[in-house]
Amino acid sequence: MNLDTETNQKLAIRGTVVVCLMAIFLRFWGLERFNLLVFDEVYYAIFGNNYLTHTPFFNSHPPLSQYLIAIGIWIGDRLPFGQEHLNAFTGSIHSTFSYRWMNALFGSLIPPLVATLTYQVSQRKSYALLAALFISLDGLYLVESRYALNGIYLVSFGLLGQILVLIATKDRRMNNRGLLLGSGVAFGASIACKWNGLSFLAGIYVLVAISKFWVSMRSSEPIDNPHNSLLDRLARIKPIEIAIGLIITPIITYFLLWIPHLIQNPQPNLIDVQFVMLNYHKTINDGTGVHPYCASWYTWPLMMRPIAYYFNEYKPNYYYDVHAMGNPLLWWLGLAAVFGSIGSIGRQIWWNSQQETIEKNVLAPIRALDPHYLGVPLFIVVNYAVNLLPWVPVTRCLFIYHYIGGVLFAILGLAWFVDNWLRSRSKLWQSIGLTTIFSVAAAFVFWAPVYLGLSIEKTQLSWRLWDFWIFNWI
Repeated sequence: MNLDTETNQKLAIRGTVVVCLMAIFLRFWGLERFNLLVFDEVYYAIFGNNYLTHTPFFNSHPPLSQYLIAIGIWIGDRLPFGQEHLNAFTGSIHSTFSYRWMNALFGSLIPPLVATLTYQVSQRKSYALLAALFISLDGLYLVESRYALNGIYLVSFGLLGQILVLIATKDRRMNNRGLLLGSGVAFGASIACKWNGLSFLAGIYVLVAISKFWVSMRSSEPIDNPHNSLLDRLARIKPIEIAIGLIITPIITYFLLWIPHLIQNPQPNLIDVQFVMLNYHKTINDGTGVHPYCASWYTWPLMMRPIAYYFNEYKPNYYYDVHAMGNPLLWWLGLAAVFGSIGSIGRQIWWNSQQETIEKNVLAPIRALDPHYLGVPLFIVVNYAVNLLPWVPVTRCLFIYHYIGGVLFAILGLAWFVDNWLRSRSKLWQSIGLTTIFSVAAAFVFWAPVYLGLSIEKTQLSWRLWDFWIFNWI
């Protein structure tokens, strides 16, 4: 199946636009459902309102996401629509729409950001379309976009930071230093939403280090043109650009974003508040008896313990239920795609080691790697690892939403494999690719009632909330 013809390229662009419009609809439709505070809205929506009322408070996370929620409340109160459902749960009278719409907006930006990122990595519009489609069909991303929570903001800024780095390295005739400064600001903003936003920047650090190591082993330097591989492009970034754009700028951005909070809450001061937050998280007990939905990091990829954000039996045998859970098929196939990406890298290293023409030394198989073949798998594996592995030593109570960064790259890995299957000359692999797409879409439709909080009958709900073997979804 030739996906690179001009007609198919245009169809991919149009398809991506349709997917993004679908994502907008799903995130804004029925946004006022449940005129109350859902799950951690009891923190973030209230904190956002506290900025508007100049009420002192302590927050265990950096402040940017709450600034954005506060801005959303301020604008939402002045809109000519969305005022039907009011409550005072935040400490002031606001509509539910006012403290949720900013999340919906940022959640709507993630599919086009994902499409842009994957195109920059691969130069394939078909891959960009599939990546945008799959992330739009994920339940966790949908749920996090419909309530006043903070995970969706750190992902949005993290993606933007990586996109700007890749654009900056694509063509040296561009204002790459300005773009790298912009990426530093985006990364700083991601960290200022939540500290684990640092993983998006760490992914770039690791990829740049690998790229420079690989290029240093080659007999010739990469050609300076916009069509180089991802590794060649990242290897171009100069040490001074890394220092200023990707180290100093994120740090400055992070601390500058604390200023509005510190004006209202001067104690603890800028430095002390970092240690106060760290000690707060360190002193939270381990998962035992702390919260019924605590889930260790190794349970996240299999989605063994999602979270019930809201549950109410509004009449006998009929419920409203909102579960922060992914699209099961998407997550499980995404995990397989991560292992498949690792296998792709290992397979080429092994194949190169078997070639008689390769110089017989330990680094020769690595030197001979094809950067065009490895760019996307390496991008997937590195970013998945830096988003998941930092949680391994953490002993405090963790939740499945902490996997929001890691699962993103697992999903991008699945989209990459499906794109390759569709490009295969084999009708069997093309059929597998199409079957995967329709199966993921069907799974999304099946679990949509617990993503969107739709009315659902008890038996139907039990079909969606499994409670057997290693899975405990209730």
